[in-house]
Amino acid sequence: MKTTTFLRNEAKWLNAVTDWIKGDHTQKQIVLMLSLTVGVCSGLAAVLLKWLVDSIKVLLTQHFDLNETNGLYLIYPAIGILLAGLFVRFIVKDDISHGVTKILYAISRKRARIKRHNRWTSIIASALTIGFGGSVGAEAPIVLTGSAFGSDLGKRFHLPPNMLMLMVGCGAAGAVAAIFKAPIAGLMFVLEVLMLDLTMSSLLSLLVASLTAVCVSYALTGTQPMFDFHLEKAFTIDIIPGCILLGVACGLVSLYFTRTMNWFERIFGKMKSPWVKFVIGAIILGVLIFFFPAMYGEGYDVIRQMINEAKPDEIMHNTLFYGGGESGLLMYLGLVLLLKVFASTATNGGGGCGGVFAPSLFLGSIAGFMFASVWDATLGLSLGSACFLSPKNCALYGMAGLMSGVMHAPLTGIFLIAELTGGYDLFVPLMMVSVAAYLTIQTFEPHSIYAMRLARKGELLTHDKDQAVLTLLNLDSQIERDYKPMSTNMDLAQMVQVVVKSHRNIFPVIDQNDHLVGVITLDSIRKYMFRTELYHQYTVRSFMKDPPALLCTTDTPKVATDKFDETNAWNLPVVNEEGKFIGFVSRSGLFNSYRSVLQDIASE
Repeated sequence: MKTTTFLRNEAKWLNAVTDWIKGDHTQKQIVLMLSLTVGVCSGLAAVLLKWLVDSIKVLLTQHFDLNETNGLYLIYPAIGILLAGLFVRFIVKDDISHGVTKILYAISRKRARIKRHNRWTSIIASALTIGFGGSVGAEAPIVLTGSAFGSDLGKRFHLPPNMLMLMVGCGAAGAVAAIFKAPIAGLMFVLEVLMLDLTMSSLLSLLVASLTAVCVSYALTGTQPMFDFHLEKAFTIDIIPGCILLGVACGLVSLYFTRTMNWFERIFGKMKSPWVKFVIGAIILGVLIFFFPAMYGEGYDVIRQMINEAKPDEIMHNTLFYGGGESGLLMYLGLVLLLKVFASTATNGGGGCGGVFAPSLFLGSIAGFMFASVWDATLGLSLGSACFLSPKNCALYGMAGLMSGVMHAPLTGIFLIAELTGGYDLFVPLMMVSVAAYLTIQTFEPHSIYAMRLARKGELLTHDKDQAVLTLLNLDSQIERDYKPMSTNMDLAQMVQVVVKSHRNIFPVIDQNDHLVGVITLDSIRKYMFRTELYHQYTVRSFMKDPPALLCTTDTPKVATDKFDETNAWNLPVVNEEGKFIGFVSRSGLFNSYRSVLQDIASE
């Protein structure tokens, strides 16, 4: 009874606040107020998730002996992905993995509508996964959480599709800004990864959300950067060749990470039983973390050690490599670089919940640190001390490079690393490495790890206005189904009766199984319609023609427009995968819908 009363009072309070905001305010004012609200919600959610992850990790690992391996590394990750998997399967009952991909899909195919449960379910599932050692990041789940808050508020205030899309972007920007304490990176993430085309007034809403979220994070966790970094070797032009080559190396590592993850995900996708997925994922994850504890959780502790020049044994604690010195460290980090992708994929494939944000940063720091160490020991010695690369600096450059390569987001990588460390003096080398990495992976992969799944299906919204509009259209909604069919055994008299009952000028001809065998136009039979003496001399086959092209229900609007351009037709028939006739798509109807969507996404 008390719970019911509380819910009623909460509903009344929310309705009162909603009515006040709607009040006499313009839509721009409402959007700005909602942006601030989304920023607060995203900031609180990000702080809560980080606290949960850190608390669980400390509780489980604080008693470990640093000098020895620990068998609990075999068990903890399995418990985490089991709990997360059970939570998702029996409580959430919905797929909440691949958070950023889900946001991209919601923007392009669901008019920016995200399910309400995503406001909290990703927090619980990812906290269990990562806190117990799952080798993934908390950023993608919290981005989905923030976007769900934005979508929910936008729906509550009945915002038009373009404003609802902006609210989703505000939630994503706020989440990134809060979890990394990086407001500019949050803004860049929305522009590069979510690929929203925004006006200046829209940018203001994103800035409000980002700044509000980061202020919430500052208030609750302090204003210090996420990573404590002290610059010792400033940028000089002598290290430009090394930075460019490091960028190329980061691009190649990004390519390896992206393709290997997609390959390994497909293997898990072929497994039908969730219990088989869990067992295999748990075994792979547990074994990898047992031998390489650096893969436990997000890996941010290892990043801190590398950018603060920790001793090799500090990085290799709890491992069989402990006491191996510099050579042992490079071997250890090299194996981690190669195997981390299997740990991350096994985490999600086995039932866990997490993203590739943290793994990208983690691998980038390792790639940069190793590159600098090898460079200094080889080319650096022959070129002179001025060309030496600082391993701690290159760990930062590598983080920007991997993010640029894996996410196809060079600006996000540049600003994120600068804001994460306060290392603004490193902007020039960060830009060099990020651009080189981006150009390298673009040669092999045109889309980011988030977008490639949707791009293959033609469901990806991009900065290309024409492509964006076609992506937002739905071919099924363009199918006109009120056509009178003709059968192959009809004579002209029966055809005339069909024409009389129809308001169309084109007619499908179908067989007894509803398969399309041809089309007839009104123009082709017009001069015969009033000659009754011919009614029983001509049949459907006398006038039937093959359609200029066929559309399938699985085709995209882009395919439809291409076929209209190729054939110069005004109507194209649509069949399903069995070849059965469904209806027609008209060029004029598709154009009208195209224009309507274009106006929606272009309006304020």
